[in-house]
Parts: sequence; C-alpha cells; structure tokens
Amino acid sequence: MKRREFITLLGGTAVAAWPLAASAQQPAMPVIGFLYAGSPEASAHLVAAFRKGLSEMAYVEGQNVAVEYRFAHSQFDLLPELAADLVRRPAAVIVANVSAVFAVKAATTTVPVVFATGGDPLGDGLVNSLNRPGGNITGVSFLSSALGAKQLQLLRQLVPKATVIAALADPNYPNAEIQLRHLQEAARSVGLQIRVVKASNEREIDAAFASLVQQRADALVSGGGAFLFSQRSQIIALAARHAVPAIYPPREFPAAGGLMSYGASITDAYRQVGVYAGRILKGEKPADLPVMQPTKFELVINLKTARALGLDVPATLLAIADEVIE
Repeated sequence: MKRREFITLLGGTAVAAWPLAASAQQPAMPVIGFLYAGSPEASAHLVAAFRKGLSEMAYVEGQNVAVEYRFAHSQFDLLPELAADLVRRPAAVIVANVSAVFAVKAATTTVPVVFATGGDPLGDGLVNSLNRPGGNITGVSFLSSALGAKQLQLLRQLVPKATVIAALADPNYPNAEIQLRHLQEAARSVGLQIRVVKASNEREIDAAFASLVQQRADALVSGGGAFLFSQRSQIIALAARHAVPAIYPPREFPAAGGLMSYGASITDAYRQVGVYAGRILKGEKPADLPVMQPTKFELVINLKTARALGLDVPATLLAIADEVIE
C-alpha cells in the first residue's frame, strides 16, 4: 500500500462514520485523538490502560467520548500527517507517545496535548516547567532515559564477570542519545566498555545482534522507544538464541520471556494519561496540570530465562526484586 493511500485509509474510516452519528441526531461526543508511533498489536494493553484512566473520569469510549486512533507502525515519516489529520478532525484532546508528540507539537499550539514519554519533557522543550507546563502540552514521564546507571548496576550483579556491554538503541527514538550518554558515563565510572548497536527496522535488529556477538559482548542493555517495544518478541528471541543476558526498561520484556527489567510502569503511565485527558475534557487546562513522574521503579526478573542462560540469580538480587517470574 502506498504511503498516501495509507494515510487516506486511516482518515477515511473515521470520517465515513461521522455523518451516521449526525443523521441519527445524537449529541456530538468530544473526540480524543490517540497517536502512537508503533503498532496497535504491541500497544493493545496501553490502549486498555488509557481507557481505564478515562473511565476513572467518567468517560467511556463510545458512550460519551469518541477516540480516533492513529498508528504509524514505526514509519516515523507518517507522524506529521497523522498529527495534522487529528488536528483537522478536530480533536478536543490529542494523546501521543514520545516520538509522536513532537509531530503534534508542530501541528498545533491550541489543541490540548497529553504525552507519555520516557524522556525529559523539560529538556526536550515540550513544557516550560514540570509543575506548571504553561502551554497546550502536559503529560506523564516514566523517565526511562535516565535509568542506564541503575540498569547497568543490576545487570552486573547478575553477570559480575561482564566487561563488554552492548547497548541497543533505535536512532529514530528522540531520547536515544540521552539514554546512551547516561549509560556510557555509568560504564566509564566502573571501567566497563560499551558497544553501541543501532536498529530502526527488523532487519537491523538481526544485524545488531550479529554485531554484538562478533564484538563478544558479555551482556546487553536494551534502549527505549515505541519501535524496540513493538519488536520485543524478536529481541527476546535473539537474546535467547545468542545466549546474551539482557536488561530492558519495562516489565513487558521479562513478562514475554526476557531476562530482567528495571523501570517505571508504562501501563500505569497510560492510565494516568487517560485521567489527564478526562480532566481536560472536564475543563482543566494543560498549562495548569503538572507533568506526572513516577515515584516507584520496579525490578522484574524472569527466573526461567535466567536458568536457560545458566545464570544463578544472587539471593540479594531476588530480595530486592518487585516481581519474580517463575
């Protein structure tokens, strides 16, 4: 399907349904735009969490609010047109993940926007202040970009003899360079070597693993972003095939068979995004809604995967784990 046809199909489906509601003379429901850089299949539980947050504010999709979904399937060049399409709807509020929110920011300065990001909203120029964002944008940050030092520390406890650590990053992820910088600084402080491998499509993920094996990496720290999140099954399978111990940002990775993760709950972040979208529909302004940040980070360990890799998980590590998957 050609790129232009893809955009038309996404927009056309939603537009075609609009006259039916009007002809039935039903009161118009507010429209929330939901823009996500990855795929709907990989983010279904995030959509469910968003809907849960909306319901906490007494909004139920299809009853008193409509939601228009747009997914870029990791084709980041589609995001500006998808964002513009939602602005034209017009959406009363637009929800966007970190890769998508920049496209929305470029498309509108008036439509309220709620983001979910693993980066630094202030440093990224999304808001003027965390406590009082000041513009039309606010949201939730789960701070995954700043967790490299802690992830490296936890990985070393599990693989104490590791000296060469691979870092997998998606170059299209807006916070990839920040994430890598934090990780490299942490590695230098303890005398470890970091080998960066990058991937922005499925073929490049395969090549990245071939490269880290060739470079004799002892372990892997996987970066954030919608693309790597969407490809978690492929990444987990390759880590198992090449017997590479790996740590990931969200718990979805060990839940799917990955070794371990350390980070805030992305699922809860999307629930909070739903709450904020509902509050804005009730009349509150993004400028006055503080950027929400996590108060808890979770360590999840998959014992079955550890055994398959021949790793003995130290009792000290198990003792601090928030969840151990048998």
